[in-house]
Amino acid sequence: MNEYLSLFLNNILPIFLAAGAGYFLAKWLPIQAKTLSSITFYIFGPSLVFSILTQSNLGNGDLFQVILVGILCVSGVGIVAWICGRLLHLQRSALAAFMISAMFMNAGNFGMPVTLFAFGEDALAFASVFFVTNLLLVNTLGVFIASLGRATLAQAALNLLKLPALYGLILAVIFMMTGWEVPLPLARTTKLLGDASIPTLMVLLGVQFHSIRLKGNLAPLATGSAIRLLVSPTIMLGISALFGLQGALRQAVVLESAMPSAVLNTVLATQYDADPPYVAGVVAITTLLSPLVLTPLLAYLGA
Repeated sequence: MNEYLSLFLNNILPIFLAAGAGYFLAKWLPIQAKTLSSITFYIFGPSLVFSILTQSNLGNGDLFQVILVGILCVSGVGIVAWICGRLLHLQRSALAAFMISAMFMNAGNFGMPVTLFAFGEDALAFASVFFVTNLLLVNTLGVFIASLGRATLAQAALNLLKLPALYGLILAVIFMMTGWEVPLPLARTTKLLGDASIPTLMVLLGVQFHSIRLKGNLAPLATGSAIRLLVSPTIMLGISALFGLQGALRQAVVLESAMPSAVLNTVLATQYDADPPYVAGVVAITTLLSPLVLTPLLAYLGA
């Protein structure tokens, strides 16, 4: 019990405290989540991805492994969510909401800080690639599901081109593959901006959480939340065993796969009218219950 308490206090509670600061700030002041989100999305996030990857010892094989297992995990969760949604007799828009809330995790606001606190910079490098992979999937597969098939392939491709983190990843890969040394001014600039990403993400989580309200039918809420918090890491553990993942790579991808539902899912649901109150409910439930899953998972992974 003392070990679990220590893991919670040292690795998870700081996230909730920082998010709590954002929550109460949004309660007292007219803080715009969109402004914080845009700064992180366009400046801090891409800088973090570039800085971490160019300063890490990741090889090309590591990068592609993280991307592959991320895609496999999200796809596996999607299949399970679709089957459960059909068994619950959910209609089209409700099924779309059920799937996106279960499939896409909070790999940024929540996942990256916890990974950093628990497993350090090496694991954070893997987590950053997982984060970008999740973003790519949200903006392609997520948009397609939320729109119930109305999104075209051209629209999905256009969504990819709008992701700044993708360009941070591509630029980092170019430097890694060529062996070029990052110019010192660029390295220092991206390091400064990237270091601002994680604290901003934690505060942003609280600001976004301030506007969430718990709504939705109990059975779909409970089932969707269980898929996100329990089924997803179980699938990733299986994938990790299949691919023989070890060390910081395994720790990062398994931990990221157990993160609560992403607040970004509510944006998708609102944009495409895919039962936004239900999606917001899953985000709220999974975020509040996540310590009950993440604490023993951290112990299992050897934090």
